[in-house]
Amino acid sequence: MHRIRNGATRLGFAALAAASMCCHAADAQAWGVATFESIGLYYNRAAAAKTCTVQYRAQEAGQWREAYPLVYDEREHQYRGSLVQLKPDTAYEIRLEADGGRVEVQARTRSERFPIGKTTFVPGGTLDETLRITEGGTAEAWHLVTPAAGTKVVSDVFNLSGHNIVVEADYVIVRGFELRNAGVHGVLIRQGVQNVVVEDCRITGWGRVGGARVWGITGGSDSAVHAERDAGHLVVQRNLMEHPRSGANDWESGHPSGPQGISLLNSRGGNVIRYNTIRSSEDHGFNDGIGGGENYSFLGSPNRDSDIYGNIVSNCWDDCIESEGANMNVRIWSNYIHHAFAHIATAATSMGPLYIFRNVFGESRISHQDPAGGMMIKTGMKWVEVNGERVSQGLGYRFIFHNTALQPKGALDVFSGHELHNAVSRNNIFFARGRRYPDDFGAPGNDFKNDLTGGYLGGGFVKSMFVASEGLEWFPAPEMNKIEWGRIESVKNGKKVAITDPLIQVRNPALDKGLRLPGFNDEFTGAAPDIGAFEAGRPPLRFGREMAPGFARAPWELY
Repeated sequence: MHRIRNGATRLGFAALAAASMCCHAADAQAWGVATFESIGLYYNRAAAAKTCTVQYRAQEAGQWREAYPLVYDEREHQYRGSLVQLKPDTAYEIRLEADGGRVEVQARTRSERFPIGKTTFVPGGTLDETLRITEGGTAEAWHLVTPAAGTKVVSDVFNLSGHNIVVEADYVIVRGFELRNAGVHGVLIRQGVQNVVVEDCRITGWGRVGGARVWGITGGSDSAVHAERDAGHLVVQRNLMEHPRSGANDWESGHPSGPQGISLLNSRGGNVIRYNTIRSSEDHGFNDGIGGGENYSFLGSPNRDSDIYGNIVSNCWDDCIESEGANMNVRIWSNYIHHAFAHIATAATSMGPLYIFRNVFGESRISHQDPAGGMMIKTGMKWVEVNGERVSQGLGYRFIFHNTALQPKGALDVFSGHELHNAVSRNNIFFARGRRYPDDFGAPGNDFKNDLTGGYLGGGFVKSMFVASEGLEWFPAPEMNKIEWGRIESVKNGKKVAITDPLIQVRNPALDKGLRLPGFNDEFTGAAPDIGAFEAGRPPLRFGREMAPGFARAPWELY
């Protein structure tokens, strides 16, 4: 067994929170919690005004910009919301205004450069025992564990060890390994460990035999990267996670159970999961691609102050992305989600707000034998008893902006049939054959507006909305196909003709028809934002590890 020793002292929760909050407001009633490209905002206020507006700018950068307003949580007497699409390692000035009062916050987004204090070079070759990392670093001096320069390290434990790598210390970077045939998890991050980066790795062949719980298989959720309870402030980026040893069952034998790409259990939050490619075959499909638990809780996965973006996630018999629990200032954007039952699961969103924007929802199916689709967004809430009081776990806000649902073979329904409160949708392409909006459309806080919805005669009608591309690009085309109902007379080649229900070309209804959403669609071209994930005239979205900014081949690909 290989060990890298001497764990660093682990910070308590208060110290970790302070380290990530970057400058409270002067009265300590408002603050920001930053990731690389987002800042979660918190403003304690005893009484709620009608709205809390937000303005921000890069420090001393001139003109102030408007952001999407914060929402008020009466339970916590707190406004919450997020700034999104920011630049890494940049200081921001933020103004919050409610009922004539103003507070100012300064916050700095995280740097994408991790200062290295110690590097442990693992000699090239094959490891057949678990690599245990017990020596950590500090915020100013991370401990990097990586293959020796110019070599490839393959960890193949041949199912004789539970894990390829176990991380037991804070401020550790695991970079550039190929991990094969772990008996349970490829990378295991131990309970309570904070600030771990797993990047540029290939993880394959992990896990125990999967299958339905009704068959007596009580294991499940064996993961390429698995974080135990209370771990947090994790960065999982640019990894290829593919082809677990077993596969989850589909819905014809009960709730799917089986391998996962990434699992977080009641995380402490502060996580960034970006530019990973998580894929398999249908026979070795995942339960969830990115997920964890506990779902109906005030913690969950990823819990709070976390970002999930730029990933390709496919071949999941339940959820491609499961973000359930608190969902307090969690942002999910620019993911390509394909071959799922549910594209994004959000039950519960007990605290909120959760932001789901500019994702592409691909094919959906129930089972190997039933190609009927599931749903784009799973919802749901429960009532629980806390300190003798009956408390709802469904009062957090969900903001659903600028997503694109592909057809044919897409999801049957936009939302699942579960109870849903405080859901706001704008500027989505939500063509589907089934239910567009939930049954409790008028429940408190629900507000669905300016989405392109409806059924279709054939998938080609929806597909004609988009410019033809060989890649994962779905820009709106200038015109699209439409049936003009009735017997239509016209002149063709100098002759009068009458055609019943002819196919005609009309201007694409997605172009320049979006509503303005400050902070989410500022960089539009044309007269107004386009509806859907892609904006005509702007660069395409980035999906998967090979599209990550500054992507370079990893040692396992080069040597």
